[in-house]
Amino acid sequence: MKIELINEPEQTLIDFLDDKIVEFNWQNRELNERRPIAVKLNDAEGNVIAGAAGETFGHWLLIKTLWVSEDSRGQSIGQELLAQIEKGALARNCKYSLLDTLNFQAMPFYKKYGYIVQWQQENYPLTGSKYFMVKTLVS
Repeated sequence: MKIELINEPEQTLIDFLDDKIVEFNWQNRELNERRPIAVKLNDAEGNVIAGAAGETFGHWLLIKTLWVSEDSRGQSIGQELLAQIEKGALARNCKYSLLDTLNFQAMPFYKKYGYIVQWQQENYPLTGSKYFMVKTLVS
């Protein structure tokens, strides 16, 4: 046997390995149901100008994205998106929220709405930082 380093692996290999980890997790984790959740805001023409998406998993809301178009920023839309996706998660019995954000993104925004930095990954990807933030949704 020989371990082979592959600098440009085929997507099929990556998918195979991902599927094997998912299969293992399904057999050993106490809960497997992840449910997508999202909120969006459309303009008068029906174009999405803001939104947030993630998934709920057990007691957790996992926020993957929150985006507001350049023209719509500074109007408290991000605050409302965050409040609405958290409300949706509460309806699914979530108690906590988890997200990550980069140093040039929205860490101060999330702090303003109750998120705390649980862990900071420094030198990411070279000289920046990545913040893993959590919030308790219910007392």
